[in-house]
Amino acid sequence: MRILVIGAAGQLGHDLLKTLSPDHEVIGADMPGTDVGGAIDITDPAAVNSLIVDVKPELVINSAAFTNVDGCETNKDAAYAVNATGAGNIARACAGLDAEDYGLLGKAPASMIHISTDYVFDGTKGEAYTEKDPVAPLGEYGRSKLAGEEQVLMALPDRCMIVRTAWLFGDHGANFVKTMLKLGRERDQLKVVNDQYGSPTYAGHLAIAIRQLVETRLDQPGIYHMTNSGQCTWYDFAAEIFRLAGVDIDLQPTTTAEFGAPAPRPAFSVLANTRAPEIIMPDWHDGLVECLTALGELKDDDN
Repeated sequence: MRILVIGAAGQLGHDLLKTLSPDHEVIGADMPGTDVGGAIDITDPAAVNSLIVDVKPELVINSAAFTNVDGCETNKDAAYAVNATGAGNIARACAGLDAEDYGLLGKAPASMIHISTDYVFDGTKGEAYTEKDPVAPLGEYGRSKLAGEEQVLMALPDRCMIVRTAWLFGDHGANFVKTMLKLGRERDQLKVVNDQYGSPTYAGHLAIAIRQLVETRLDQPGIYHMTNSGQCTWYDFAAEIFRLAGVDIDLQPTTTAEFGAPAPRPAFSVLANTRAPEIIMPDWHDGLVECLTALGELKDDDN
């Protein structure tokens, strides 16, 4: 299958290229200035259409996003341009492909997998959210991502998958794990929020799950939840990072209110995978061990 990965320079896009390439023809594209071959500004519909007509993919995976949660509060226009309009531009370009665009008779238009977030929920349910639960984002990041979901579903109702994930981390790109390692070596004490619960998800494991979706369920469109199993708070996550990396720091729990981040966040945003139960992702601890190993940071032999 010919697959176009947009956002290929990001932590998930990087792992998608690596995971899909052995069995598929995979082309990567990202914003100009990255180290990925194709350059694309997804906020420009003409550029998106041109790329997709040129590449002629059977499937487009969009992992590009404005992911600075606090930054979305102060830069709403940019967040919506990328997370909502950009996603819609890709979906509409996929929907516009026909046999003449491909130069092949009988070739179906492109399908799309769009990566979304647990932040489309408000965190008040008190138990894991299923794909059928009503959405109610608290901040502009969640709202912009939800708007992107809606645009993709509207343009490609029968040929798209929305894959919601959570607390993504990996050995490529910026993320919570790398931030904690850096701060843990710069400070004697660190406070981390202990009243937000989620499922940290390793990009390498998510890429494998998406490959399974591509190879077994591409004809079953709709919303899917894909995260590592298990749950914890950000404090628990940080504590395990420091333990496994052998970082000695005075780690203190704090509350969301005391921390005072600009953007509101769901208190409990664990996701339940009910659509594809045969795809079982490892526990988040296993993902963390793999990530720290890849980074050369794993110090604890008893994990």
